Amino acid sequence: MKNKIAFITGATSGIGKASAELFAKNGYNVIITGRRKDRLEELSNHLTSTYKIDVLPLNFDVRILKEVEAAIKFIPDNWKNIHVLLNNAGLAAGLGTIQEGVMDDWERMIDTNMKGLLYITRNIAPLMIANGHGHIINIGSIAGKEVYANGNVYCATKHAVDALNKGMRIDLLPHNIKVTAINPGMVETEFSVVRFNGDEERAKNVYKGLQPLLPEDIAETVLWVASRPAHVNINDIIIMPSVQANSTTAIRK
Repeated sequence: MKNKIAFITGATSGIGKASAELFAKNGYNVIITGRRKDRLEELSNHLTSTYKIDVLPLNFDVRILKEVEAAIKFIPDNWKNIHVLLNNAGLAAGLGTIQEGVMDDWERMIDTNMKGLLYITRNIAPLMIANGHGHIINIGSIAGKEVYANGNVYCATKHAVDALNKGMRIDLLPHNIKVTAINPGMVETEFSVVRFNGDEERAKNVYKGLQPLLPEDIAETVLWVASRPAHVNINDIIIMPSVQANSTTAIRK
């Protein structure tokens, strides 16, 4: 894994941050992206000093195409041999019926979960094709495999990611580029805090009485997938807490 490069979106918290840490620990140089510049710089300094690897922080919003294009266009040549792209940036906003939906929440989810993933992939995939190798790992959700009450638009965006995984896999097959989908159930990150617009008490209740997955659990899965032999691709993974059967059925104490 030495001297390989991993490009990670949404690296300032949760699964993205845990994945950046684990890739760095295992000798990868990492390109980390995020909207929060202070967190990005803090993580960059931590990874560089702790693991003695190289880090390239890129501060931009995946929802804004011009920012994505500008950031990737000016990546130094020595950073363009990207081995792994982790499309991790994503969010849920709100939880309500379709007839009472908040348009701003819908736009945020569509722009981040779908368009952001597309913008990044469209700009990184040509670099991988030029290099003759690559592995794109997309973080989906159990919400991309089933639908739950009041999850309408969020579930739709993650179903779109599920379809894109399959389409990417076909399009990139001739170019020696792997595509993997990792679909977690409940993971305790900032996900619910964001969904409930900063209401930390309501967010805590999502995980109350059960042991959810941790960001590190997903990061370990990401690294395992990325470290399979060249002739092996893991197409699709659903990973759940042992107390959760599907999006709405879980055992709580």
